[in-house]
Amino acid sequence: MVHRNYMGSFIQLRVYDDKINIWNDGGLPEGISIESLKHTHSSKPRNPLIADVCFKGGLIDTWGRGTIRIIDTCKEAGLPDPELTERDGGFLVTLFKNNLTEEQLKKLGLNERQVDAILYYRSKGEITTSEYAAKYNVSDRTARRDLSELIEIQLLKNEGDTNNSKYIFA
Repeated sequence: MVHRNYMGSFIQLRVYDDKINIWNDGGLPEGISIESLKHTHSSKPRNPLIADVCFKGGLIDTWGRGTIRIIDTCKEAGLPDPELTERDGGFLVTLFKNNLTEEQLKKLGLNERQVDAILYYRSKGEITTSEYAAKYNVSDRTARRDLSELIEIQLLKNEGDTNNSKYIFA
């Protein structure tokens, strides 16, 4: 409401299985970049009267924190950061359902085996080094390295001793 361009197109909402896109006509105000929206920044509401009413009504806390609150809420929920982009003469926010989609896993820099393993074994809930090595035709050492990297980025947890180790989803 505060930043809405009421003279342009309608707000567009697209719901997918793994994400929601919200697009609003009109670009960012001059002097505000996508990167600045991720940190404390000034606010330039298109509708200062509506912004004032929203502030006084407790709907917004301070001007310039909306995108930060969205990002923080996603983090608190264990979701990936939203994507903020200017596109087609408007502003697009993409909110993701979870961080275990192929698209999100690739953004983490995982190799193809790791992406496939997360997607394949997620429903099973666990994987062992020997299962991983056999499925991807790699050595136990490579399997342990791949799985250890998934522990480092907190997608998996190691459970059990060295000989009977299994990896469960974090």
